[in-house]
Amino acid sequence: MITRGIRGAITIENNTPEDIGAGVIELLTQMLKQNHIEIDDISHVIFSMTPDLNADFPAKYARVNLRWDEVPMMCFNEVDVPNGLRKCLRVLIVVNCGENFEPEFVYLKGASGLRK
Repeated sequence: MITRGIRGAITIENNTPEDIGAGVIELLTQMLKQNHIEIDDISHVIFSMTPDLNADFPAKYARVNLRWDEVPMMCFNEVDVPNGLRKCLRVLIVVNCGENFEPEFVYLKGASGLRK
């Protein structure tokens, strides 16, 4: 068994706990669906948010709403690059998988321009 990373990102409308939570759930749900991931396959998850998003911790919504109680998660600030995408939540899900697993990255809303 090996590990692979699955990247994803979504822009968040407002810097509120409600919008951050909704964005986390939307993004993670789509990532799980597209990649056929079971919770037991997840090694760990890294979240980052641009500095203009600080109303709540994204990992909280994965733990509470998706029941990722046993998944190790960390939250970080994204580098504040001039002219970079604003109000963006990024995630890296690291999964234990077979060698033939090809991750499908997920970019939603304004983050869809990050990867073609």
